[in-house]
Amino acid sequence: MDVKVFKTFLEVAQTRHFGRAAENLYITQAATSARIKQLESYFDTRLFIRDRNNIKLTSAGERLIAYAEVMVSTLEQAKNELALGDNKTLQLSLAGTPNIWDAYLQTSLSQITSAFSGYGFQAEAVSRAQLNRNLLERTLDIAFSFDPLKSDELMSKEIARMTLALVSTQRCDVTSALSNQYVYIDWGTRFASEHALRHQQIPPPYLRTSTGRIALDFILDKTGAAYLPVSMVSPLLASTQLYRVEGAELWLRPIFINYRKDSVSLEAIAKIEGLLQEMLPQG
Repeated sequence: MDVKVFKTFLEVAQTRHFGRAAENLYITQAATSARIKQLESYFDTRLFIRDRNNIKLTSAGERLIAYAEVMVSTLEQAKNELALGDNKTLQLSLAGTPNIWDAYLQTSLSQITSAFSGYGFQAEAVSRAQLNRNLLERTLDIAFSFDPLKSDELMSKEIARMTLALVSTQRCDVTSALSNQYVYIDWGTRFASEHALRHQQIPPPYLRTSTGRIALDFILDKTGAAYLPVSMVSPLLASTQLYRVEGAELWLRPIFINYRKDSVSLEAIAKIEGLLQEMLPQG
């Protein structure tokens, strides 16, 4: 049985939503459903009860979670060890939510890997809940997030700040931007609460997404507005493909580095932390 099937099962069990699970795993919803059906066929039992938009685990599904977590964790550790080349004796695994990759990690990864010799690297985009779970299960060394991960076993530090700007495909004010095909991007729980306070009594977003890249591609194709990192949209603002929304304040979002306090890679983590603090602000 492919370990991806068990990963998909755990993601659906976590999100209780096939669409969100598919988005987090970067696969189609049809592929997600097919993997769950494969698993149900293998065990000859139903794992989920589907009732319109409400998805619940069956008793069999509840019992399978612990076994699936052990299987995925064990196989991931084995894969990491066996994937190391002869000249690489140490492995560092990094992960962030999809929007962290869009806004920050994509430009930082090459500098991180270039600063180390004798290391193999693994880079993943996963959900916030999975970041926390993987750190606690010791299958991940470093997690990057827009909100600190809470646990007595984890250390969480602000490592950088990102600037978000409300941009639109046409010149407009804030009210117009938020009323016409506004795309809401999940920039973390603190952003969600601040957004609710800053923009009260606005229509529901035209689209919600967990990644800035999806939002950017959507508004460029269909027109609309979204809060996006200045570093991502600067070239498009210069070419007037996008415009800063009149009257919209810039939004600073902290980025956190998270790791286990008792990690065996603390020396390497401290080096990465120092490297990232020396880098120019990402905007």
